[in-house]
Amino acid sequence: MSGGNGGLGDVEPISEGTPFDVVVSECAADIAPQESAAGDAPVEYLPKLIAWEVTRSCNLSCRHCRASAEKGPYPGELTLEQGTALLDDIASFANPVMIFTGGDPLMRADIFDLVEHAIKGCGLRAVMSPNGTLVTPEIARKMKEVGVPRISISIDFPSAELHDNFRGVPGAFEGAVRGVHTAIEAGVQVQINSTITKLNVDFLDDLLSLAKNLGAVAFHPFLLVPTGRGKALGPEELPPEDYERTLNWVYDRQKTSEIFFKPTDAPHYHRIMRQRAKADGTDLKEFKMHPHSHAAMAGGVGKGHGHGDMDSHSKGCLAGTGFCFISHVGHVQPCGYFDVVAGDVKQQKFSEIWRSSPLFQDLRDVSLLKGKCGICEYRRVCGGCRARAYEVSGDYLAEEPYCIYEPVQRP
Repeated sequence: MSGGNGGLGDVEPISEGTPFDVVVSECAADIAPQESAAGDAPVEYLPKLIAWEVTRSCNLSCRHCRASAEKGPYPGELTLEQGTALLDDIASFANPVMIFTGGDPLMRADIFDLVEHAIKGCGLRAVMSPNGTLVTPEIARKMKEVGVPRISISIDFPSAELHDNFRGVPGAFEGAVRGVHTAIEAGVQVQINSTITKLNVDFLDDLLSLAKNLGAVAFHPFLLVPTGRGKALGPEELPPEDYERTLNWVYDRQKTSEIFFKPTDAPHYHRIMRQRAKADGTDLKEFKMHPHSHAAMAGGVGKGHGHGDMDSHSKGCLAGTGFCFISHVGHVQPCGYFDVVAGDVKQQKFSEIWRSSPLFQDLRDVSLLKGKCGICEYRRVCGGCRARAYEVSGDYLAEEPYCIYEPVQRP
């Protein structure tokens, strides 16, 4: 799967979508960083989820791909030596879930050397986001052997004809479904991701049912961020009103769903969830951490949250605060859809980029948000999609362009 954030958003306690909640995509992350009250010591932000595009090569040609990935090969991809050094550096100061994504990570010949080094050499938790067509019994057994608890596979339509057209290759649907079955048979959990547009929004119930019937442990609808090849789908992007209706559908279905699911690339959901819970008379503290959520995978983060609390619903956009994306050539970005470079791991250690990048410093200061995001009472739990703001306005601190909510003006 070539989601902009890796595709996996959740794993189970390793002990997530990761024995941890493991499932790769960007903005796919929803684990809130610790926030300090006035007078507290400064917050230290640590990455909780890192999506690494180990290769841009892919055997599909998906209409929405933020990477515009093809079969490649692509020059400048990090070598095995550079990749293991990157993982060592990450493990030296943080313990994130590593999402090995692409392209399709299985297109990289030494992928399992990297994954095994992450898990066994560095003690990191790791998940993968292939498109499913390359998940053979041998590959699935290797995933299980090296310790990959979960993968994410994208299915965008409940029928082969529609899915294959969207993915650009005949047989993509059959290959994805086969990959799901093969992984599960090998003991590897599967999360289903779906990129939601005008083309398939009416199939949401069918897609949720398909994920359940296939035996997936989680379902993540991704709200399209039109970058890369996905820019051509701009006219098919949900308008703000349908965006809002879709997120309310998620809230309603989450109450009855037998598998974990949550929207990705949809920070507004954290506003909608709070609004709906208040209207329902529901205390958010009653929302317990699902064993297949991101927060469970990462061990539960967030000030004042004990194990089992609703960490995975605590913050919307985590770009540059708890999540980031590393491109195939080593460029560090807030997320895969957010095409602004914070640093280059070929020139500077990732740990230095994470701690000192001016871009990341901006994203960690909600007082810098502009427009209605800057005055919104939900800005700390939502934050708006910074990638969408940048794509529409060229300013990553501008207001979220796909939010219809009008904040309560404060004096």
